[in-house]
Amino acid sequence: MNILEAAKIHKSYGNKFNKQEVLKGLDVTIKKGEFVSIMGASGSGKTTLLNVLSSIDKVSYGTITIEGKEMTAMKEKQLAEFRKNHLGFIFQEYNLLDTLTVKENILLPLSITKISKSEADDKFNTLAEELGIYDIKDKYPNEISGGQKQRTSAARAFIHEPSIIFADEPTGALDSKSASDLLNKLSDLNQKRNATILMVTHDPVAASYCNRVIFIKDGQIYTQLTKGEESRQNFFHAIMKTQGVLSGVQNEH
Repeated sequence: MNILEAAKIHKSYGNKFNKQEVLKGLDVTIKKGEFVSIMGASGSGKTTLLNVLSSIDKVSYGTITIEGKEMTAMKEKQLAEFRKNHLGFIFQEYNLLDTLTVKENILLPLSITKISKSEADDKFNTLAEELGIYDIKDKYPNEISGGQKQRTSAARAFIHEPSIIFADEPTGALDSKSASDLLNKLSDLNQKRNATILMVTHDPVAASYCNRVIFIKDGQIYTQLTKGEESRQNFFHAIMKTQGVLSGVQNEH
């Protein structure tokens, strides 16, 4: 079953006299339970693609459907409601509120629902244990490490069990150990909870944790790799090889 279907996605900036076409008619489908990464050189359109798929930005042309609902046809109020219930976000810069504890930050998405306090606490306890941050629940963001902040951010994205989680360079600000810890946790949650994750990354190590990698070049899909039964190490080498070919193609121009 496809959670996300995007057809003929175009995105341009500027006006008719000075127009920059960033996305040039992409088709993307994401199945329920997939962990997919989008890769491409700087300026390839990968972040723009994530932004339009996640409703942070609007498409110039094309349709995006999540859970059978066409987001591109929604009015602003409908979209806000849909985003609240169906989408989760993990950003590179954490986006935590400094005045709230780790637990309060994580529970924010549930504060606007009708869920009971005891049910919210149960959800928090389970998720915080899975992400290894239960012991720091009463600390504030300025009292914890970057890796702990990003796992807090991930918990906040998962807490309301959204249809799909969008992650924008989630390991970009982390050291290699913290990045590895986070990716292992995301991979575990993807498998245990059948959670659907779409991640933009420039890092082939991060991408190797995914089931599938979509490579973007010049606003179009260049190719895709599927992990299948491959080991993570073999998948990493395949990603590196494709990245090398992609860079070589770009250098010819």
